[in-house]
Amino acid sequence: MNFIKGLLIPTIIMLLWLVVSRLKLVSFYIMPPPEQVFATVLTLLDKGVLLKHLSVSFYRVISGFLFSFLLAFPLAVLLGINRQFEPFINPPLEFVRHIPPLACIPLLILWFGIGEASKLAVIILAAFFPIFLNTINGIRHCDQKLLEVGDAFGLSACEKFLKIILPATLPFIIIGMRLGLGYSWRALIGAELVAASAGIGYMILDAEQISRSDIVIIGILTIGTIGYIIDYLFLKITQYGMPWVKRTADS
Repeated sequence: MNFIKGLLIPTIIMLLWLVVSRLKLVSFYIMPPPEQVFATVLTLLDKGVLLKHLSVSFYRVISGFLFSFLLAFPLAVLLGINRQFEPFINPPLEFVRHIPPLACIPLLILWFGIGEASKLAVIILAAFFPIFLNTINGIRHCDQKLLEVGDAFGLSACEKFLKIILPATLPFIIIGMRLGLGYSWRALIGAELVAASAGIGYMILDAEQISRSDIVIIGILTIGTIGYIIDYLFLKITQYGMPWVKRTADS
């Protein structure tokens, strides 16, 4: 039932799109009809163009997200457990957090060149703070009474983290990872502005330069669809593999 309800607004938008195109209220140059977009999708799939660009973008998003997690999670654990480091690390992190990743593109090109490293760096900057902030928030909201019980049982710092803090923080970590994945896809076009020759972002920009609005629409819909599918699968895998996380998050 919820799935059917979720299709209501997209169906209305599709019907409006059909009506507008049939009545020719908007130039086809600006908004091509649905049948033209559908035909272009079939052409791009038949030639392998769409899958080629999608595979490149998927690799960049997943790689950037994983690198970001490997940076954000340990740092969040360090600051969450040892607050004495916060005065040294928190100010520069807050400074960087307010800088849009796209603003760093020229500097990233100077540092890393025009290869994959600069593109991955943009995605890493976009995904880092959702993971970091949610993880550190979860650690700091861990029930102090549970930690006192751990002390009473003589648990070491490592044991308290693995048996008490980490399970209690998992709902926050999952939320941070979901947000990080979303921000990774949002940063994709910015990452592929960096002298890219392939990727969904490159396909959109190239289509804009040759005035192919149908390909631009396909690129946008592809990013949204793949992002939604990844988020859905991530949530379902989490609920299946760690059901207590969902119960904790819902409570």
